[in-house]
Amino acid sequence: MPIYMDRHDIPKEITAEHVALMHQEDLKVEHLYGCKGMTYWCDTERHTAFCLIEAPNREAIQNMHNHAHGEFPHDIIEVDPHLVESFLGRIEDPQKVKNEDLNIIDDPAFRVIMVLETSDYLHRLDTHQLSMFTQKFHRSVAKSVNNFEGSIVRENDKSYLISFKSVTNAVLCALKIQDGFKYSYPKLERDNQRLKIGLCAGTPVTSKEGIFSESILLATQMCEIIQGQIVISSSVKSLYENENRNAIIDDQLIRTLTPQELSFVTQLVEFCEANWNKSNFNILTLSKELGYSKSQLYRKVKKLSGKSPITFIREYRLHKALELIHDQKGNISEIAFESGFNSPAYFSKSFLEKFGILPSKYAQMYQS
Repeated sequence: MPIYMDRHDIPKEITAEHVALMHQEDLKVEHLYGCKGMTYWCDTERHTAFCLIEAPNREAIQNMHNHAHGEFPHDIIEVDPHLVESFLGRIEDPQKVKNEDLNIIDDPAFRVIMVLETSDYLHRLDTHQLSMFTQKFHRSVAKSVNNFEGSIVRENDKSYLISFKSVTNAVLCALKIQDGFKYSYPKLERDNQRLKIGLCAGTPVTSKEGIFSESILLATQMCEIIQGQIVISSSVKSLYENENRNAIIDDQLIRTLTPQELSFVTQLVEFCEANWNKSNFNILTLSKELGYSKSQLYRKVKKLSGKSPITFIREYRLHKALELIHDQKGNISEIAFESGFNSPAYFSKSFLEKFGILPSKYAQMYQS
């Protein structure tokens, strides 16, 4: 049976004890709807609660909650229990305190999500033998995450997805990884390496499908679009400085995105994702859609990515083309046109400039 997580936005006057009582009422009637309440998280500071429930469908969860206490969840997503445990640390109720009739769980599901990428787009698709220096760096990452009480949710040779309970630990871990990166590679090899870290805070359930999907997406965009080795959201900065009264984020080491910049990046990526393969997609259509003049758009994209809008669009298309070639979705000419390029020759020239290899040579590497 599938497993779901739901989100309840709870009024300020509701305490952790109230939520524990509601959970208890769910358990009394769950069998009537074919459900099994596994556990829950309660965050009285942010006024949210999250339930983990095995159920035949979303409707059964809504009906069970309605019968038990009348509190409908605001969102419900299907989840993988292994991912839930990796992000949040458990998938069942913690042990009840002795001599307590009610198991009160005052345990927030709020997490800081770190996305860490250690190579450029070309090499993230490729699988190469890891050098001894790269292996040293990965050992350094694992040690840092462990020291700062992070949980590695997913990893491969090129990237990590990591969850932290503590904002302070997440930021300090990012700085430690950055420091370890410098000392893992000799200078000659370091010039060919790339480190990007994005930090974004959030909760597991939003209107988007997938656990922590909104935070993961934003942290990934920070890595792939924004200039700077470590990029954080303004909420992460604010939480860090609140937890550490005498500390201030060093802008020379860490770049902070304002809410307006994050919103712009999201709009930019959404529009590019929907239009990248259209030949008439250009600066005019992009600036018109986003509601900026060409000069305003240039300044915003340049400030965030270090690239002009023309370069940004071209490279976005090239990344998509790289995936199509890697997955053998057509010949070079077909992929050039599919990616919005009007000329296969110009496509090949642009591909070579971006990735240092001709698309035809790259295709040969993946011919079956």
